[in-house]
Amino acid sequence: MAVHSLEMKPTLSSTLKNGVVKDNPVLAQVLGICSALAVTNRMDTTLVMCSALLFVAALSCFLVSLLRNVTPRNVRMITQMLIIATLVIVADLYLKSHYIVLSRALGPYVGLIITNCIIMGRCEAFASRNKPVLAMMDGAANALGYGLVLIIIALVREPLGSGTLFGYQIMPAGYLPCRLMIMAPGAFLAMGLLVWIVRSMYPQAGPGCDTCEHEH
Repeated sequence: MAVHSLEMKPTLSSTLKNGVVKDNPVLAQVLGICSALAVTNRMDTTLVMCSALLFVAALSCFLVSLLRNVTPRNVRMITQMLIIATLVIVADLYLKSHYIVLSRALGPYVGLIITNCIIMGRCEAFASRNKPVLAMMDGAANALGYGLVLIIIALVREPLGSGTLFGYQIMPAGYLPCRLMIMAPGAFLAMGLLVWIVRSMYPQAGPGCDTCEHEH
């Protein structure tokens, strides 16, 4: 059993691989779907959402891990929510003060990062049981995995649905945009096709992270 525990000990490389590829929060664990579908009709809003989630996920996991040995178990979840909510407020206020147009385009979805189960799940399952740097890497890796999926979907939806990329026309002058792709059904279609392609290429892809349950 001791040998098994040593083999299962997470490393920076395995943590990064799990978050981005093996246990990708969107493709493998099917988490964060609402925001993934809502903001991917434009590449600029997609990148801003990915950046905000990366900031919140990495720092919240770092802080949760840093405080893991002094946080009473009966207030652990409340403490995690408070940390996440504070970081989300910081990110939201920064966007509103520096990028007001993008902030309005994102609507409530930056604020709803507070309820994103990707972050809460990583704080509880990994950050509360591992050291700060490793926890921060885990949060960042899952945010990058989430962001990679969103960027791929946006690369399909915006050109097909609007004929643009980052607001610039890239399709031929005679191209008739497929408005379905910038609507909710188009988002579901793009997401479904991406999941199908990935699961076909990697049949073993799916939940089952083996780096979550470890001693401090």
